[in-house]
Amino acid sequence: MIKNLTRHGNSLALVIEKPILELLGADAETPFDVTTDGQVLILSPIKDSGRSKAFSAALDKINARYPKALKKLAE
Repeated sequence: MIKNLTRHGNSLALVIEKPILELLGADAETPFDVTTDGQVLILSPIKDSGRSKAFSAALDKINARYPKALKKLAE
């Protein structure tokens, strides 16, 4: 597949069609690792194994339960 870059403000963007995103298991919220060897651009979706969501939920719970103690610790 040959693609052209699209102007996006002062930058250029590469539009990835839905079938390709579905094949990769990616969506608009999926972070991508962008690397290059100087000649080739490599986009790799960063797969979330669910650990970061569980960690975020636990962190939110702790922050809600102990806001004053955490603030004092941060001082």
